[in-house]
Amino acid sequence: MSLALADRKAEAATIFGSHGVPNRRVEEWKYSDLRSALGEAGVGTDQALWQVGTLPDGVTLFDLSKASAPAWVQKHFAVADRNVMGAASLTLSDGGLALRVAKDAQVAAPLKLDFHGSGHVRGLLVLEEGASLILVEGAGIADFRNVGFEIVLGEGAALEHVRISPQAPEAVLVEEVSLRIAAGGRYRAHFAGFGSKLARMELEIALEGEGAEAHLSGVAVLDGKRHSDVTTHVIHRSGNTASTQLFKHVAAGNSRAVYQGKVTVAKGANGSDSNQSAKALLLGETAEADLKPELEIFADDVKCAHGAAVGDLDAESLFYLRARGIPEAEARGLLLQAFLEDAVAQIAPADQRELVRTELLTALKRVA
Repeated sequence: MSLALADRKAEAATIFGSHGVPNRRVEEWKYSDLRSALGEAGVGTDQALWQVGTLPDGVTLFDLSKASAPAWVQKHFAVADRNVMGAASLTLSDGGLALRVAKDAQVAAPLKLDFHGSGHVRGLLVLEEGASLILVEGAGIADFRNVGFEIVLGEGAALEHVRISPQAPEAVLVEEVSLRIAAGGRYRAHFAGFGSKLARMELEIALEGEGAEAHLSGVAVLDGKRHSDVTTHVIHRSGNTASTQLFKHVAAGNSRAVYQGKVTVAKGANGSDSNQSAKALLLGETAEADLKPELEIFADDVKCAHGAAVGDLDAESLFYLRARGIPEAEARGLLLQAFLEDAVAQIAPADQRELVRTELLTALKRVA
């Protein structure tokens, strides 16, 4: 391990040691009490695992458990993490993987990445200038897993990121993504979640160069006591950057859907364009949705909007379908599917879009 990496790990240990496991008294975690979900077991020191499919041409992999990391890993690894669970994954993990897509490489075949097993693990993905990639990320079931994932997009690089988190009633799954996007870079991501004892996906995205873009969408279908939390912070550090966020949730039973989305437009980042939208349907009196979009603007000449709405299925639409002979469960399923569709339609790769639709249809049968 280089001196720089050792220093970064030491800094992470200090951050985690001073804050401890987040709980509901921490503002960013008030809807997702991780300390309570973990109980006496705490975060432990186990090591989670990773697995990738066939590496396409133009993609390089380095195992972070090995010594003598190449220069590109040393340059980008563990640079951005300053939050508590990201620091925990850095200080408590012994390995992980780093991936690099070479300059101008246009990788057509999706790259499949799975984090599985219990414990802590790290990931790094670097797209060099002009590169493009489709990343399909799976989240295996575990008692507790904490993933720290850094993504770096060079100038003009483009990443399509689809993550599917399965239903796992007894699992506690945390993933924190730190993403830096250079000028002209484009990040499109979709997160489909079906709930765990506590599932939290946290993203901190920095738009660092003119023309950088980040477009996020996601769906969650929850029942029982399942919990799904997507927390985002998009920082427009440069002018003429754009970001969109569209998240849809369906919550039944005693489940809880959480969306916290913060957008910060830095001083001088004129011409920034941002839009946030979060909506939830509650299918019972005991289901809960906490939607919290937030704007923090320090620049002039920007276009920013945000909104949130929570409700139930439209009674008139349901009556319309029932009056035409459609059984109630099927009618409810159709309305729920229509509610989620505009978020699913944000997924550009057709194969991944259909995969998410298939998972949604299965989940909707449980709650309709």
